[in-house]
Parts: sequence; structure tokens; C-alpha cells
Amino acid sequence: MQVGGAVLTYDSVRVLVLGDSGVGKSSLVNLICQGSVLHNPSWTIGAAVDVKLHSYKEGTTKHKPFIVEFLDIGGSNQHESSRHIFYSDFNGVMLVHDLTNKKSLNNLIKWRNELLMKTGGAPKEVSRYDTAEAYGDLQVPVIVVGTKSDLTTS
Repeated sequence: MQVGGAVLTYDSVRVLVLGDSGVGKSSLVNLICQGSVLHNPSWTIGAAVDVKLHSYKEGTTKHKPFIVEFLDIGGSNQHESSRHIFYSDFNGVMLVHDLTNKKSLNNLIKWRNELLMKTGGAPKEVSRYDTAEAYGDLQVPVIVVGTKSDLTTS
């Protein structure tokens, strides 16, 4: 990027956004990057990319701008065999489930195993989806996000 004759360079990180079809991955990524929710998103076929300029440690001497690239991977089972082409060169994983759909939560282990198998790891049985035992083999930061909290009953 060029500003006033000076060339600005940014480091970047890539985050894979994984989860079942219809859990709200695209809307979540749009909320993070654009500040608004997609109320009627279309189905993601393959992957969709969105970016956010993030100011790391803003206001300190260690301030550094980063470009965070979110790779929203389509969750349809029909495209399971081709998703692996997006499973390289990533720095983090966001696993997304729908709080109104328990199956999408249980399927996070399936997503973890798919990612491990396609990146040279070995899937294993784990007793819980939210433990270091379940995600420690990925070697990158992992965050689990539940969507649609506005639709849950108390």
C-alpha cells in the first residue's frame, strides 16, 4: 500500500474458519471484518476471503498493524473432498458452531480430524471437544465460537 509516496508493508496472518454448513461462519466473518451481520448470506461454495486490518498493541511502542485474512471454508458435505486445497499456509483456526444446533457442536471434532488428516496429522478419539487434548495437535491457535446466541432460549 502506498501513502503519500511511502510504501507501507503489513505482515499478515491467515485464519481458517471451519464449521458445518449454515452455522453462521460467513455472517461472523462479515461482522468481524466489516462491522455488520449478514442477515441473508448465500451458501459458501469453496471458500470466501475477507480481510481486516488489525492494530496489534495499538498505542504502545510495540504497535504493529497486521492484515488478518479470514478464509471462510464452505461447510457442505458435498464439497468435503475438495476442501483440503485450502488447508495450507494458515496461522490459526476458528471453529464455529450454532448454539441452537447441538449436532454442529458435536461435529467440531469431525472438522478437527479433517484438518489434521489433510495437514499430515493423525486424528484421534477424544472425550471432549473443548480440551487441549482435542486441539493441541493442530500446532496453531484455535478458537471455538458459538453463533446465534440471540436465537437461544434462557
